[in-house]
Amino acid sequence: MSSLKFLRTPVLFIAISLSLSSCFSRYIISAKQVRKHYAQKDVKPVERIIKNDTLSLCIASIGSDTLPMLLLIHGAPGSLWGYMNLMDDEDLQKHFHIVSVDRVGYGKSRLKKRRHVTSIATQANALLPVFELNKSKEKVTVLGRSYGAPIAAKLVSLVPEQVKELVMVSPVIDPEKEKFYWFSKWGRNSFIQLFLPKQFNTATAEKYSHSDELKKLLPVWQSLQIPTTVIQGGNDWIADPANIDFAKKHIKSKRAQYIFLYNAGHMITYTHLSMIKEMLLKGLLFKEKISSLDRVSDETAITGN
Repeated sequence: MSSLKFLRTPVLFIAISLSLSSCFSRYIISAKQVRKHYAQKDVKPVERIIKNDTLSLCIASIGSDTLPMLLLIHGAPGSLWGYMNLMDDEDLQKHFHIVSVDRVGYGKSRLKKRRHVTSIATQANALLPVFELNKSKEKVTVLGRSYGAPIAAKLVSLVPEQVKELVMVSPVIDPEKEKFYWFSKWGRNSFIQLFLPKQFNTATAEKYSHSDELKKLLPVWQSLQIPTTVIQGGNDWIADPANIDFAKKHIKSKRAQYIFLYNAGHMITYTHLSMIKEMLLKGLLFKEKISSLDRVSDETAITGN
C-alpha cells in the first residue's frame, strides 16, 4: 500500500504534464511539420541565424529584401512558423519582404547564459538587428500577436523613425487583466517541467512576470505616435477582450484605430486573414494605383490623346 502512495505523486505529475502538453500542442509547430508543409511548395521561406557575441536570433524570410519589410512577432508559446499562412500568401509576398522571427527563448533564438528572457525591454532590444535586413527605402511594418504585441510596441518605441506602422493583434497589454488557469501553477513545478516542451516552460516564466513587465511599459503607450492598429476578438479566451479598452485609454495618439471583432477568438491572423491582408496592403496598393495613374497621365501628355 505504501508503494502505491509512493508512486501516486509522480504518476499524477506525469499525467498533468501530458495534459499540459496536449493543451498547447496546437501552438507549437515542429520542424517535421514545417518540412511537410513546404515539401510541395515552389516558394519557401529562407531560414537563417543572426549572431553576435551574446545573441542568436532565428528568422525566416520570404520575398525580395528590396521590398518594404513586414516584421512578424509571435506570442507565447509560439514560434516564427506560427505565421506560415501570412508568409505563404502570394499577395503579401509580392508587396513585402516578410520576416518572421523566433523571440529569444523560443526555437533557435537565445541570449547567452539566459534560459528564459521575461523582460519585454530585453526581448525588444534583441529584435533590433532585424532592421538591418531592410534593404528597401521604405519604413518597416511591425505586427505583434498576443504576448508579442507589447514586445512589438516596445520595439517600435526604440526606433520610431524606422517604423511605418504598428499592428497589435489579440494583444495582452493590460497588467490588470493577466489570465491564469487551473494548469498555470502546475506549469511552474520543476518536475513537471522536465516533461514539457521548452517553449511551454518559457511561456510560463513569461506569464508570471508579465503583469509587472506590462506596468513598466505604461510610458510607451503615452509616447506612441506612429499609426497603430489594435485588433481584438470578443471570444478570446487567452487575451481578455478588455485589453482593447486599455489600449483606447492609454494610447494617446490620434493616429490609432481600434477594431473589435465580436465573434472572433484569439487566432485572428488565421481566422481573419483577408482582413489582415487588406489592412497591410491598403497603403501599398493605393500608392501603386496613384503611380499607375501618373504613368497614364504622362503617356497622354506625350501622345496628346
